Amino acid sequence: MRKPLVGTGWKMNHGIAATEAYARRLLPLLAEMPVEGLDIFVLPPFVSLSTAAREFAGSPVAIGGQTMHWDASGAWTGEISAPMLAEAGCRFVELAHSERLQHFGETYDLVRLKVDAAIVAGLEPILCLGESAEDRRMGQSDSVLQDQVATALSGQTAETLPRVVLAYEPRWAIGVAEAAPPEYVERRHAALRQTLAQNWGEAAATATRIIYGGSVSPANGAELIALDNVDGLFIGRAAWTPEGLAAMVRIVAAGKRQR
Repeated sequence: MRKPLVGTGWKMNHGIAATEAYARRLLPLLAEMPVEGLDIFVLPPFVSLSTAAREFAGSPVAIGGQTMHWDASGAWTGEISAPMLAEAGCRFVELAHSERLQHFGETYDLVRLKVDAAIVAGLEPILCLGESAEDRRMGQSDSVLQDQVATALSGQTAETLPRVVLAYEPRWAIGVAEAAPPEYVERRHAALRQTLAQNWGEAAATATRIIYGGSVSPANGAELIALDNVDGLFIGRAAWTPEGLAAMVRIVAAGKRQR
């Protein structure tokens, strides 16, 4: 049974004071609901990691970085390494978000190096995957996702694969009014799991979590988490308030109990 996962990336929001306030409001809300059997995470900006680590210590909430460099150290001005994130208290690190690919020139070949480095450092990569609107129009969604997986995870084994979380985020559904239709999401997730099985075996594919992100909200969360191959939700702006994340945790917890 794959452990459901729910969390949010804050992007360039929530500095130190805001992170402290968020945590101190969120934790009492989580204390009022059954969160056993769930993994919960927040991905703050780098400057807020130490605050988040302190405030969430001993709680059900894990923290992670929003990106990282592939080298452990070196002359890389402005970069953060996997060992630095681990030392700061991170469990997760987000890799290959569409904004990194679009605006900062990242490629899945570079992401492969980051995945490898994250695994070595003991982090759990949250690997973002997604097709463009043009890919979808051309009927190439699954082939694009297969290529992204093959490139980013080429160095992984059947033993290390389940330490990677796949986050399916269709690029055309990020920051818009509605998420991808549930039936479309289920088909993509099922195809991704089949790709994992073909390359790493059924056991590794069954153990690997695939979560959905892209305009997730309380309005669609229950329908999405009910899908067979959706193991969790990766939320953006709907969880940038503690009340918003708590609402999504409640939805995922309820969905888990119904499975």
